[in-house]
Amino acid sequence: MGTTLAPGRLGAAAVAFFALAATAPIAVLINVVPAAYATGGGPLVPLSFLAAGVILIFFAVGWSAMAHRAPFAGALYTYITRGLGRPAGIGAAWLALVCYQALQLGFYGMLGVAAAPLLRSWFGLGADWWMVAAACWLLVTLCGTIRSEVVSGLVALLVLTEIAVAAGFTAANAIDPAGEGLTRASIVPSGPDTTTFGLLLAVALLAFAGFETTGPYAEESIRPRRDPGLATYAVVATVAVLLAAASWSLSAATGATRITEVSRARGSELLFDLAAERLAPWAVTLGRLMLLTGLFAAVLALHQAMARYLFALGRERVLPAGLGHTSPRTLAPRSASLTQSAVAAFLLAGAALAGVADPPLAGRRLVIAGGLGLLVLLVATSVAALLHLNQVPNGEGAWTRFVAPLLSTVGLGSIGYLAFRDLGALFGVRGEVWILPVVLAGVALAGTAHALVLRRARPVIYAGIGQGGVPVVVTPKVPQPLPEPREPRMPGAHRPERVKR
Repeated sequence: MGTTLAPGRLGAAAVAFFALAATAPIAVLINVVPAAYATGGGPLVPLSFLAAGVILIFFAVGWSAMAHRAPFAGALYTYITRGLGRPAGIGAAWLALVCYQALQLGFYGMLGVAAAPLLRSWFGLGADWWMVAAACWLLVTLCGTIRSEVVSGLVALLVLTEIAVAAGFTAANAIDPAGEGLTRASIVPSGPDTTTFGLLLAVALLAFAGFETTGPYAEESIRPRRDPGLATYAVVATVAVLLAAASWSLSAATGATRITEVSRARGSELLFDLAAERLAPWAVTLGRLMLLTGLFAAVLALHQAMARYLFALGRERVLPAGLGHTSPRTLAPRSASLTQSAVAAFLLAGAALAGVADPPLAGRRLVIAGGLGLLVLLVATSVAALLHLNQVPNGEGAWTRFVAPLLSTVGLGSIGYLAFRDLGALFGVRGEVWILPVVLAGVALAGTAHALVLRRARPVIYAGIGQGGVPVVVTPKVPQPLPEPREPRMPGAHRPERVKR
């Protein structure tokens, strides 16, 4: 069994499809956009997606520069290690794994509910959410052990179909708008509303969660130092334009003056109801099927990303070394993938036995929690890029080293502040949701403590953190002998002359 992922199997497009799948754009259109309109956001909803996209483009500049320097499967935690130190890097690794797991569990819950209407209409069957989740878990487990280019082909097919259906619904709404037609009110806000826009910015940024999963595929890319960065730009631009256009089309289809009222009444059925008024019934059924397959693609993409994080940590022996082994036939991170599947199975079984009363609500809250944790990691990564690129310049210009990372740090930090300030509104509960910041901080501190223990107990492993498995030699400091004491010289004594040879 080797410790190297298969090089040269994934192009920039394949990496981008993995990250696009992780963002689950059709799930955002169905669950997030109607809720944003229901708060009275109006034209600020599509504008918030564009604004979040601009901020993330700034972030992608520093991210791409760090990926060029460290094209390793550890990605995010590797970059934080180089900029903020090894303890912060391991804390980030722990937090990333927990956040991705929360996103995956949330999507599993949504997936089980999304399958219910299709199972009833096609087969006349009723199934609990955990039954559908278990079937999808089995497929994800099987896909985790095969060649990465085969999985990327499946993910690309699902994502392209998902985007095509979303674009079709968007075009139908724009071609057949409400009675008032395409008005300026659906595009330009009537007046400034900084409070609403701040909350919408936080919601919009959370909708991009998963775009940063381009990094873990660097070692398998055709051009390891370029493809992850190019894929990141492509994913951010695609998600921003798709969500902005699709959310604007919903306002055009209902009318700018009625979008808030209609969103409150129809909720997550808004997209399908508007499509039913304009398209054939089979198109609505196809949209529901795409929600199901889009959520499956998101679960599969997150599984692949987590498996590569576990592989990177195992290869550097931060976690058990067995996780850092690859299959001799497929060169996939089989041990890490099966470990991740076992963890997901344990958590899904626990949720099923606990009898979750409202799986869609629990799923949405898990996705929000995971997205907020990733937002913290994005801020830390942006700061790490700002520090590392300026401390160790390597030909980058001022825009790459300083301006873009600074803008992304300020932008992401501000949105993070707004998000944690309005946690109750994000989760749909009254009062403060103090438990989430405590949990996120606890996970990060546990990872930091893990690194400090390694520094004291296993210094060689500690020195290799963030190095992508490159062997590191630690040379202990040899105590230097003390200088021999000199005989005291009496005042006025002459120094001996040096004889030149």
